[in-house]
Amino acid sequence: MRKVVIRTDGASKGNPGAAGIGVVVCDADGNVVKEIGEYIGSTTNNVAEYTALIRGLQEAIGLGADAVQVFTDSELLARQVAGAYKIKAPHLRDLHNTVRGLMSKFRQVSVSHVYREENAHADKLASDAANRGEPGVAGEQDDKQGVLF
Repeated sequence: MRKVVIRTDGASKGNPGAAGIGVVVCDADGNVVKEIGEYIGSTTNNVAEYTALIRGLQEAIGLGADAVQVFTDSELLARQVAGAYKIKAPHLRDLHNTVRGLMSKFRQVSVSHVYREENAHADKLASDAANRGEPGVAGEQDDKQGVLF
């Protein structure tokens, strides 16, 4: 079994506002395999959190992982993915469905909530990306319409 550990975070300056994602992918021994900090346009924090998770899961698939352990400091995201919280916003349902589809590609997957200080690396990547605000980056989203490109 090839296991990866992923730490994800999303940041939105203004909520909605300039947003970024942070993803840190580690191997089973804790060695960083990939770091991602990308500006994703103007959107809400919730969309940024989902986008970071989607990106992390895609990276794990690309690495050939069959087991994934995800840590996020978004309690809402972790609980929605687990089915403990309902998803009322249609655009978040679409993102949730994307996450569930990606999760089905793994033999084993978990998404757990951690405190922000335990997720500092991904938090910094997301915040720095939101602060950079690089328009035109692939993956830009418009939260009002719930569109994910």
